[in-house]
Amino acid sequence: MAGRSLDELASRFHDRLKAVKDRTRLEGGEWYPWRSLNSIQMLGREMGVSVDRLSEMIGNAPVVDAGCGDGDVAFFLETLGARVDAVDHPSTNYNRMEGARVLKQALGSNVVIHVTDIDARPVFPSSQYGMAMLLGVLYHLKNPFLALEALAQNSRWLYMSTRIAAVTPDRRLRFGAYPMAYLVDDRELNDDPTNFWIFSEGGFKRLVRRAGWKEVGYFTLGRSAADSDPVSEDGDVRAFILAESRFAIAENLKLGRGWHELEYGSSRWTERQFSASIDVPQTLLPATLRFVFHIPDALIAARPKTLLCARINGLRLPAAEYSTPGEHEYSATIASVPEGRVEIEFELGAAARIGSDERDLGVQVYFTREAPIQLK
Repeated sequence: MAGRSLDELASRFHDRLKAVKDRTRLEGGEWYPWRSLNSIQMLGREMGVSVDRLSEMIGNAPVVDAGCGDGDVAFFLETLGARVDAVDHPSTNYNRMEGARVLKQALGSNVVIHVTDIDARPVFPSSQYGMAMLLGVLYHLKNPFLALEALAQNSRWLYMSTRIAAVTPDRRLRFGAYPMAYLVDDRELNDDPTNFWIFSEGGFKRLVRRAGWKEVGYFTLGRSAADSDPVSEDGDVRAFILAESRFAIAENLKLGRGWHELEYGSSRWTERQFSASIDVPQTLLPATLRFVFHIPDALIAARPKTLLCARINGLRLPAAEYSTPGEHEYSATIASVPEGRVEIEFELGAAARIGSDERDLGVQVYFTREAPIQLK
């Protein structure tokens, strides 16, 4: 399968799905009429992503197809070996998700279908995805920033498409280069009240960046992006972006107890005692634990010295003490760590409270591209 292009494989699978849909009638609804797999074909054709490269990006983690429609993309990714969560909300789905359920049964698929309103409460079935798909969904969301930020916390990669605009419907105002969005009226775009924000190209890219993503690839489809408008058929231009999360947790790292909620899309405070686990693919001889954390000035004022102790699978490691603000690294080496899931426990000499914050605070940990806890 890897010998053929992503474009070719997606096209063939579209034909297979079409044959199923042509001979299957939905009760109380119609099949989603647009060619969903065209976006996957574009990923290969316009961005040069091969089947092997896509599989590498996904890794061993599952994929989430958010706003899955009839599930065409989800079922295709399953044929590449991916585990997939297909997520949508019946009230805004074209056929109230009947299409996805019927296709799942017809294909004998293991794709897991979830009913989730990612606009109101973007809580996803898994906290660690290799890739998120958000294709033709963004303009259907009232709260696009909320959804994109939630995905960035749970997914390493994002492939997304949306409509963009550079001029207002009357073509009197050009705003394509500015970080702006046009709010369509309830029947202004395709007579569809579920359409909301049509971003400018500048607004779309800024939204992606501020929600926690780093752009890796980008292209537009349709007429010139400079002439795009938010409502007309002729002015319909689609933007596609491939992005990497700036703060998703590494695939093999799982946080345990003692972590506060993610703040500002980038950092978490710990409690006095906190833990994590790491998947070790093969025995390490020796093994070095590396933990990078931050001590703000306010924490030094509340707790002048920070004593940090650690254990690996119950084995106590040397303690270390820190008394200056800024970024610090704890490092310790042991003779060996066996293959499998390794439990890591941390304990501080004391917790602290800063200002009016009533939480017990340990240290601050930033989640950027590199995992803050590593075992090598």
